[in-house]
Amino acid sequence: MKSTIALFSLLIAFGASSAFAADAAKKEASPAQKAQQEKMKACNADAKQKALKSDERKKFMSSCLGGKAETPGSNACATSAAEKKLAGAAKSSFMKKCEADAKAPPAAEAAKPAK
Repeated sequence: MKSTIALFSLLIAFGASSAFAADAAKKEASPAQKAQQEKMKACNADAKQKALKSDERKKFMSSCLGGKAETPGSNACATSAAEKKLAGAAKSSFMKKCEADAKAPPAAEAAKPAK
């Protein structure tokens, strides 16, 4: 019985010391980590303000955190897809074509010969 109590006491002592060691192991975030955390907060706030959900939110957060600018016409394309009530593969296909069309130069400029 005494040996069981002694063993139990040792286990408690080791458990308590490992808990203190875990607290001591935590260290201050580096400046780069702090900057990334601030960037995440800002992107998250923007996504929340735009009321983005699901895949649209993931895409926005990825581009926001990556520092990529939104593609020209992506907001217009997203709005148009929402008006047409597209979802899934149909929405994906529509968005891809719409954004490609927005990036393409106007037909009048494409027809001009190069000087």
